[in-house]
Amino acid sequence: MTKLSEATRNRLRTISTATVATALFKRGFRIQCIQDVHPLGPDQPTLVGEAFTLRYMPAREDLNKLEVFRDRSHPQRKAVEDCPPGAVLVMDSRKDARAASAGAILVTRLMQRGVAGVVTDGGFRDSAEIAKLGFPAYHHRPSAPTNLTLHQAIEINVPIGCGDAPVFPGDVILGDSDGVIVIPAHLADEIANEAFEMTAFEDFVTEQVRKGRSILGLYPATDEQTLVDFAAWRKGKGKGR
Repeated sequence: MTKLSEATRNRLRTISTATVATALFKRGFRIQCIQDVHPLGPDQPTLVGEAFTLRYMPAREDLNKLEVFRDRSHPQRKAVEDCPPGAVLVMDSRKDARAASAGAILVTRLMQRGVAGVVTDGGFRDSAEIAKLGFPAYHHRPSAPTNLTLHQAIEINVPIGCGDAPVFPGDVILGDSDGVIVIPAHLADEIANEAFEMTAFEDFVTEQVRKGRSILGLYPATDEQTLVDFAAWRKGKGKGR
């Protein structure tokens, strides 16, 4: 798994998924946002980390009884114990929240192991308890039934689809109040640097608009004076590179 540098990790924590989506769109990436997932806690921290994946398939009843959890190599349990500190466990639950992808005990274990967060395009059980952990967690909706009723954990750390987005092991996951986006691993540093610059400019634009300035020529910066004003603003704010 490609390891994020601390500089890139820290920059991404200051950047929105919206800004990253625009930076990816400039490069032709249109479907990197994981659809229909929501943060469990309204004040949970920004999610940043490398993707470690778990794939579920439709459960076959004779292979998915409660006894399978006695096997220490069961893919769901193994994923929880093997996901590296600083990484994000991303689960392909086929966008099916009729049964839970995991519950509070497994999510708490991930948190205690130093994992950066967890994402499923299905649902979590014990969702209110997970929301109180202060741990970055995203799902479609709460779901009480055990995963075994519908989901059979089958593979760990393989390419998956999560909420219609392609996720390859090692891709960089960024999550905030707007949702979750997947940054291809080889573009992580480049996107982080560009989005950091975009964020500084957007901060300037927001301040100008609040003062009553028109967006014409300002956003996008089609007037040369906009760039002059931005440079002066940035120098005054100490927001250099």
